[in-house]
Amino acid sequence: MPIDYRFGREQVEFREVLDLYAASTLGERRPIDDPARMEAMWQNANLIVTAWDGPLLVGLARSLTDGVYCTYLSDLAVRVSHQRGGIGRELISRTRAAAPQATIILLAAPKAVDYYPRLGFTRHESAWILRPADPLPGDA
Repeated sequence: MPIDYRFGREQVEFREVLDLYAASTLGERRPIDDPARMEAMWQNANLIVTAWDGPLLVGLARSLTDGVYCTYLSDLAVRVSHQRGGIGRELISRTRAAAPQATIILLAAPKAVDYYPRLGFTRHESAWILRPADPLPGDA
């Protein structure tokens, strides 16, 4: 059966999303034990592409985008059982098609650092992160 790709979250039950994260390697680095936080992450994304194998959610791309300049691809998850079949690549392709003028930006998971260059991504040496617990100089 071919994989069916869809835009949006309307036809996705949130429990299916949590199940997908747990069934992919991305679940190791997301707060799947905090469903309220995960649901807020899901609801606040403004570009979602999903992949379905019949009734089973097998992949998703969750992004934040302004549609014309940048798209932050915050999550790319594919079930381990469905990896290496082109689903991740197609999710990225459809994400890109939704905002074709925007540069896609992402932080690669440690297990995926070799994946993205194969798809044409270029490493950017000046990316920076500030975690919630990291102080800003001068903060009390």
